[in-house]
Amino acid sequence: MQRRWIWIMAGVLAVALAGAAWLFLRAPRVEVLVMQMAPLVRTLQFSARVATLSRVDIGSTLTGRVAQVLVREGAQVQRGETLIRLETDELNAALAQAVAAERQADATLQAGQATLRRVQQLVAQGFYSAAQLDEAKRAVDVALAQRGSARASAAAARARLTQTTLVAPADARVLSRQVEPGQIVQPGKALLSLALTGPTQLSAQVDERFLDQLQPGQKAMVVADAFATQPFAARVLSIAPVVDSQRGAIEVKFALEQQASVFLREDMTLSVDVETARRERALVLPIAALGASGAAVLVLQAGRVQERAVRLGLRTLDAAEVLEGLSEGDLVLLKSTLKPGDRVRTQVVAWQPGKAITPGARSEDAGSAMSNAMGR
Repeated sequence: MQRRWIWIMAGVLAVALAGAAWLFLRAPRVEVLVMQMAPLVRTLQFSARVATLSRVDIGSTLTGRVAQVLVREGAQVQRGETLIRLETDELNAALAQAVAAERQADATLQAGQATLRRVQQLVAQGFYSAAQLDEAKRAVDVALAQRGSARASAAAARARLTQTTLVAPADARVLSRQVEPGQIVQPGKALLSLALTGPTQLSAQVDERFLDQLQPGQKAMVVADAFATQPFAARVLSIAPVVDSQRGAIEVKFALEQQASVFLREDMTLSVDVETARRERALVLPIAALGASGAAVLVLQAGRVQERAVRLGLRTLDAAEVLEGLSEGDLVLLKSTLKPGDRVRTQVVAWQPGKAITPGARSEDAGSAMSNAMGR
């Protein structure tokens, strides 16, 4: 009798286990993530361009023909170095004429002054009248005015001749050259563009939505598309005090942390990755695991789905820091349409912030599946 009872109980248990296994096998299989601590870094990515502290355009103040262009694009020039010379034949002739007129005016003045001295003596002796003295004085005044005009003309001729030599206003690099020998140039036209020597900077237009994430001193990594294997470090130097109302953007400037790379060129486009926040150790959750409200997740407990509210901290594009609601080791469902109370089968996946979720890293074994199905 006792043996028969044992066989009956064994049969009931077998039926129960079979039923539980059948129910389990009917439960959907879902991906779950084991919550764990990990570093979390938030970054902003945008385009920037290479800029310089100052640029100047070199042009002529005279109309003339170019005699020489002494520099090429890309050349380094020193302050005072000659860049362009204009033809000077006409100006040399004009200067010679002005100098001759100046000398003639000096001679005329000297003669007038000598005459005035003689007239003054004769008037004192009673041989000349006061009217003759006045006439001599007027002649000297006219000679003085003529000499002043001649000197001004000579000075202007010298200045124009000086202006035929265009020099570098400071140490600089030639960015562009728009002139060749023999060309007739006009005042106001840029002939050369120079980038004044100074620290290389980067300039970016950043959407104003991200203004609260940026501050001077933040670290950045920079990459030029043409030199992707040669990234270099920079830091946020300044943030413009005003927003461009047309574009809804704000200008952010970066300074390089080391000497500028030789491949950098003015106006080159770069990709900038700015580190705006960092947690060395955080309980990290994929954004994909958040429900529609963005404040709750589905977790697995005793083989059933449960909803749990969470409070988040630092967020990135694909991850969020969990401040409250979850603990290390909790199983969180990913991309699930299940409801609280549903039974599920699980497949643990691997994931790290900034990387793709890896499915099938570890599947639930039969024993644990059976235990979950029976709620043990």
